[in-house]
Amino acid sequence: MKPYSDACERNRAHILGVLARVFADRNRVLEIGSGTGQHAVYLGAALPQLTWQTSDLPHCHAGICQWLAEALLPNVLPPLALDVRAQTWDIGSFDAFFSANVLHIIGWSDVEAMFRGIDQHRTPDCVVALYGPYNYGGRFTSPSNADFDAWLRSRDASSGIRDFEAVDAVARSIGLRLIEDNAMPANNRLLVWRA
Repeated sequence: MKPYSDACERNRAHILGVLARVFADRNRVLEIGSGTGQHAVYLGAALPQLTWQTSDLPHCHAGICQWLAEALLPNVLPPLALDVRAQTWDIGSFDAFFSANVLHIIGWSDVEAMFRGIDQHRTPDCVVALYGPYNYGGRFTSPSNADFDAWLRSRDASSGIRDFEAVDAVARSIGLRLIEDNAMPANNRLLVWRA
């Protein structure tokens, strides 16, 4: 059975509203952690000028490929095997990066590794867009986010909602500057950096 995420269906139009603008002059996008593949087919169909490269750990590939096989989009490519912790990513270069609901699932050292990988495979003028929940000033933005963080940490103590300031500091360390912080439904944000 094809994997399905209700959250993807609920947030995809809002994400597209931002990406249609910030990726308007982009050519090649690497989606880090494509998950079910739903974002890739929806966003790829809506942004046909982009080559959309899916990626994830190998156990997610079959589900992503089911979505891609159904959509038959020439600009959305089969998933690359990508572990952000790998010392090298055999992926080429990209002028845009997108990831949704990944930073709070992986450990903090993996977040840092993800930015190192982006730095190794970005063009000089790249755009990076990361969707998900964030804390500001060390505080949750809603009671539901506090509950979600507790649930995440009960499953994996290294996971949890990240502080915006810490993520931004890592982005700045590789030469990115924040250009947008977009409010999204369900207490999420879509952060956009540019080199």
